[in-house]
Amino acid sequence: MSRTRADEIESLRRDSDFDVLVVGGGINGIGVFRELALQGLRVLLVEREDFCSGCSAAPSRMIHGGLRYLENGEVGLVRESLAERDNLLRNAPHLVHPLPTTVPVASRFSGLSNAVAGIFGGKGKPAPRGIVPVRLGLMLYDLITRRNRLLPRHRAHSAVETRRLWPELTPEARWSATYHDAWISHPERLGIELILDTARDAPQSVALNYASVAPGAPGFILTDGESGASLPFTARLVVNATGAWLDRTIAELGGRQDGPLVSGTKGSHLILDNPALFSALNGHMIYFENADGRVCITFPYLGRVLAGSTDIRVDRPGRTRCDEAEAEYILASLRLIFPGIALGPGQIVFSYSGIRPLPTSNHDFTGRISRGHFIRRIAGKVPQICMVGGKWTTFRAFAEQVADEVLAELRQPRRQPTQDLSIGGGRDHPGAERLARALQEEFAIPAPRAQRLAAVYGTRARDLLAHCRDDDPLAPNCPLSRAEVVWIAAQERLEHLSDLVLRRSDLAITGVLDARMIDAAAGVLAEAKGWDAPRRAAEVAAIIDELARFHGVSHATLTERSERNLTPCVSAQRPA
Repeated sequence: MSRTRADEIESLRRDSDFDVLVVGGGINGIGVFRELALQGLRVLLVEREDFCSGCSAAPSRMIHGGLRYLENGEVGLVRESLAERDNLLRNAPHLVHPLPTTVPVASRFSGLSNAVAGIFGGKGKPAPRGIVPVRLGLMLYDLITRRNRLLPRHRAHSAVETRRLWPELTPEARWSATYHDAWISHPERLGIELILDTARDAPQSVALNYASVAPGAPGFILTDGESGASLPFTARLVVNATGAWLDRTIAELGGRQDGPLVSGTKGSHLILDNPALFSALNGHMIYFENADGRVCITFPYLGRVLAGSTDIRVDRPGRTRCDEAEAEYILASLRLIFPGIALGPGQIVFSYSGIRPLPTSNHDFTGRISRGHFIRRIAGKVPQICMVGGKWTTFRAFAEQVADEVLAELRQPRRQPTQDLSIGGGRDHPGAERLARALQEEFAIPAPRAQRLAAVYGTRARDLLAHCRDDDPLAPNCPLSRAEVVWIAAQERLEHLSDLVLRRSDLAITGVLDARMIDAAAGVLAEAKGWDAPRRAAEVAAIIDELARFHGVSHATLTERSERNLTPCVSAQRPA
């Protein structure tokens, strides 16, 4: 049985002394929590909302080396990113998968000066990339990964071959080049699995979502956002991993600094139900330039098409949504690269947006701002080690660097490395097909269910099936079973209906979610977690409001989806 949130709070009550407080439960905070806890330190991780619910829930879902970083002269960042990409392919093969990526090119030599400009501090928009600079960059990509290569080398395509492979691609693409990076199917789930792994391997440490901290006597006060209880505790050092909220958190915890460390940009993405576009991609990500010089992407994602993204400066951190202008910007970029495919806002089944916590920069063109990371120590009653910048791909390397600095400050040795440590359902993973066949045989379940569980949970699917073989669907056309929802509620630190809909499952992002699924899930969770009728109603109202305000999914849309299903709804409640 996995440790519950109540277990974590009880552990804090019994012993309120910690070596390190990590503030921020996004992927960087979770990564450094795991790093430090596995070195034998007692660590408290506190997240104001749910784990991986902020910027970490809004990535492009790419795990990549960063081809365009080469233009900024950031070869070291590319090298680190490629190494971490390969680590994730090995350590989390159920969630991180190879992604063939194709760059369509219209010119031969254009863009040769981009890298020179980047190395010497160029701040403006780069020139369009021609096939020669693209191939030079990909040759360097291949060179960096020449040892222990996991993915194929790049290859170039003539106009004829490009047209054969991607007949719907713009005729302006005179060449193309294909290389391999990776994509992540369920990033928020990877964050949860890191939390669960740490609870198993380092039970002295504590991780809490829906909680906040403030200075107090003798050190800090933790406020439990669920019960309202206040719990005093101490820590010798703080790791500030609050991303776009970094500067605000520094001040709230009593630190002083000369100027801001973070200046964010807003990135929005669309999920499209467009079978023609899905087919036209031919299993590849298309990595292309929009008319304004920004790099855009589109690739097949869980049966839909993911497309993005914007890169808009923001003055202050906060919850964001993809507005109509951004959605049209992304759709226009797709029309530019696939001019013969009909694209419109009616095909958008989900949208999401987040603030990238980038280092403060005066670059005119946001694409020139570094996606690298660095550490800044802030003096105070309890010193803060601040994590500035970073991206999903490099979370482990960044966490390792921060952990080494913390260990040095606390005069503690490193006990173990983590670059080869499996994550969650990636442990003892035999490969997706073999695992699905094994689950089908061991638990006598249909092949489609075995394949889905293997893809979502990896080898943890065995734990799920050992407790709930029942596959009674939550509602018509819902991939989750009622028993599966009960298991998630018990095992995966779920506190709210939104945690299930948005982060523990892919119901919302794939556009599968409808009103009856929400009602059914609320009923199952109410029974599992002891919610009364007002709490259940509040949870339903909250997720309907959140979907409409931040993800472009209205209540009317949810109702329309339900009406498309002619099968009677599975009851979400027992008779009164």
